[in-house]
Amino acid sequence: MPLPLSHPALSAADPELADLVGAEERLQADTLRLIPSENYVSAAVLEATGTVLQNKYSEGYAGRRYYEGQQNIDRVETLAVERAKAVFGVEHANVQPYSGSPANLAAYLAFARPGDTVLGMSLPMGGHLTHGWGVSATGTWFHGVQYGVHADTGLIDFDQVRDLARKERPKIIFCGGTAVPRTIDFAAFGEIAREVDAVLVADIAHIAGLIAGGAHPSPVPHADVISTTTHKTLRGPRGAMLMSRATHAKALDKAVFPGLQGGPHNHTTAAIAVALHEAAAPAFRDYAHAVVANAKALAEALLARGFDLVSGGTDNHLVLIDLTGKDVPGKVAAKALDRAGIVVNYNTVPFDPRKPFDPSGIRIGTPSLTSRGLGTDLMPQVAEWIERGVTAAKADDEAALAAVRGEVAELMAHYPAPGLATA
Repeated sequence: MPLPLSHPALSAADPELADLVGAEERLQADTLRLIPSENYVSAAVLEATGTVLQNKYSEGYAGRRYYEGQQNIDRVETLAVERAKAVFGVEHANVQPYSGSPANLAAYLAFARPGDTVLGMSLPMGGHLTHGWGVSATGTWFHGVQYGVHADTGLIDFDQVRDLARKERPKIIFCGGTAVPRTIDFAAFGEIAREVDAVLVADIAHIAGLIAGGAHPSPVPHADVISTTTHKTLRGPRGAMLMSRATHAKALDKAVFPGLQGGPHNHTTAAIAVALHEAAAPAFRDYAHAVVANAKALAEALLARGFDLVSGGTDNHLVLIDLTGKDVPGKVAAKALDRAGIVVNYNTVPFDPRKPFDPSGIRIGTPSLTSRGLGTDLMPQVAEWIERGVTAAKADDEAALAAVRGEVAELMAHYPAPGLATA
């Protein structure tokens, strides 16, 4: 089992908080993390987030700052920008957004005005809050119109996308989402966006690492703007980036600063640079393809055990399970699996009759377990544990959950988590 990291200064200054950090390290070490938006960062990325770059304010951009003493900061940010451009093959990159939601909001500020129409994937169908959904600021300040998926296949309904685009004439079209298990057809979205003269924003937050590693098609030839977080499959810090064609660089940069935020988080920028350096290495390409292979193997093993998967499987890192046929609500299953050491999140499924806070499904993914070195040969075991956990949830069998918890911890001891193991 990986040993907890040493935090001597934190332990001396605030032992209560240090104990909580240690508890989280142990939890991440001995559980099977299947939330598709989570991952493990390398020790190098982890170290970069805790450097003295935290101490510096740097409003503006490299070479155009409002504070002095930027000799090193400018080089750090430039390094991150150049690496992003190289990894993704884009003309422009902005590495300053604090997270994915502000990055998406910057696209609105750059290309739309309050009240304008935006077209995005419906949240219950797999989209994101910031794609114009009503409870989000983006659905409050803009006129959000949503497209969905076919009821029989779970795949995006491009006839609906095209019809809505022609009818509503949106200023922005978003593609991508948080629960989309299939390859996103960026070319089809690009064709529709050009037809109605809309800006196409490809939100690749979930699949950025797969794209960087060549395990998913790139939106670069088709999208005007690309928005992404830098964690998830990219295995970087909790940050974000905006990328685009050169023609949109000025509008996006102005939207990020001074439009939405002040000084960038330089320690995060440094960690993004490290993650991008890692993503450019051949080993990362192997990782990205292994993530997809594991997800497909896990999906097949779940299907063999009678689980109902949205769209029938996966092309990427994510599997969305409809538990209606198992007669177990998603929330009940997720909490039971957590007690069994299998960390998932409950999630709505397309056309879900249940409420979002008590939905029919669970969402799982393979980025974290792949980072630990688990391969396709172990996916049938993971599927068995999920089945036993769901069955125990229905029967309220805590002993069965405890048994799975012990088996999970035993296996995890053989696969140390990146960033947690000590020398």
